[in-house]
Parts: sequence; structure tokens; C-alpha cells
Amino acid sequence: MKGRIHSMDTFGTVDGPGIRFVLFMQGCALRCQFCHNPDTWSMAGGSEVTVEEVLAEIEPYVAYYQRSGGGITVTGGEPTLQAPFVARLFRECKRRWGLHTALDSSGFCDPGRAAELLDATDLVLLDLKQMDAGRHKRLTGQRHERIHRFARHLTKIGKPIWIRHVLIPGVTDEPKDLRLLGQFVSELGSVEKLELLPYHRMGVFKWQALGLDYPLEGVPEPEPEEVERARAHIEEGRHLAGNLNAAEVWATGTFGK
Repeated sequence: MKGRIHSMDTFGTVDGPGIRFVLFMQGCALRCQFCHNPDTWSMAGGSEVTVEEVLAEIEPYVAYYQRSGGGITVTGGEPTLQAPFVARLFRECKRRWGLHTALDSSGFCDPGRAAELLDATDLVLLDLKQMDAGRHKRLTGQRHERIHRFARHLTKIGKPIWIRHVLIPGVTDEPKDLRLLGQFVSELGSVEKLELLPYHRMGVFKWQALGLDYPLEGVPEPEPEEVERARAHIEEGRHLAGNLNAAEVWATGTFGK
């Protein structure tokens, strides 16, 4: 079995607990305006590898992953587009070394097609990009109903979730939407953490290298006080939902897709 990948990172520290091997898959159905990996969008890009070839890359570092409470995270692109390959890779990582497995996904996925993969996944890092359906489509090229169904399915099967939301001034920081995010997250019983990720421009050069116009040109990175205001709005939503034990809201300085 072969998968199409973009790249690998042997010392990831922001994509799940502990030190992690991070595998970036090729291909994505979304076209997020803030994506810092637009070179992962096309399924024709990257390179083909077998599960055994990826395992050979992981093996020299297994002791570091085990001692740190880390493991393997598969991201992208969108890893669920290659669910059978990722499922087999996860199963082998568990069988050989007992590694913790994390799936970093947009959630734009049919849960039925990902059942085998989710069965081999210990943690899902789920990106919730925008709560308003119309603005979500403008931001990503797709509506969010499928993503919300996927999130509810994860709760139904008891899969631990870390929610990620990228805070973009004037784009994803509307107070109403942030309160709705807090409410929605509180309704998902298996959410362990909500990461509020300040937008950054570190991937703009990739858009330029691909000859693409960057849609958020001129949008600034949020100031610390803007991040704190956003956190407060999310907490308001959690209070409205009446479930304050669902997740702890964190802020960090990096974001994924």
C-alpha cells in the first residue's frame, strides 16, 4: 500500500502531546485563505511512499517519542483523503512500538469512510475555522455542515478531541461566531482542549512561489489583547451552553492548516 505525502518532521512539539513524528499528507478538499501549506492541496504533488518506508523513518526516534509521552501525528493536506494508508500506518505504529496516534484533520470527511482510521486513532486534532456557514465557505471554499457532523460523530464514539481555531482579525474574530464556537465545543462531550491560535503570515512565501495571489494580503496578526478578547467571547459561549467542564481554552503561537 502506498500513500502520497508532502513531507515529514521527526521532532514535532505542537501537534499533540510530547515529542512527535509528524507526517504531512498530500491533497486537500479545502482552499483556506490562510493556509500556510498550499503546496499540499494537489493530490498530484508530493511523493509516493509505502507504510514500511515511513516506519523506517520513525524507528530511529521511537525512544524519544516513548519517553516524552509523544507519538505520531498525521496531518496535511487532509489525511482522511488517504484513510486506508494512514489507518495501516497507525496500526503498525501501535503494534510495533505502542505509539500514541493523532490525526490532524479539517473534519471535511464522511465518518463512514474513516471508520477504520478512527479506530486506530487515539486523538483527533480538529480544525474549526469559522462558525458562520456563509463565511466558512468564503474562507475555505466549502460549507461547514460536514465538518460539524464529523465532530459530533467523534463525540458519539468517545474519541478524544483537541479543537483548533485560528484567530484572524476581521475574518474569524466576530464575537457572535466566537460565542457560537464556545457553545458548540461545550456540546461535544469528548473535547479535552481548545487551542486558540493567532494567525500568522509565515506561509505567504509559499503562495508567492506557486504564483498564487494571497487572499489575506494586508490582514495583520492579532495583538495579545485581541487574543484575550476572543478567549473571553468563547468563554461566554461556554457559559451559555452551561457546560464549563468540556474543555480548557488555551492560546498558543502556532497554527496548522
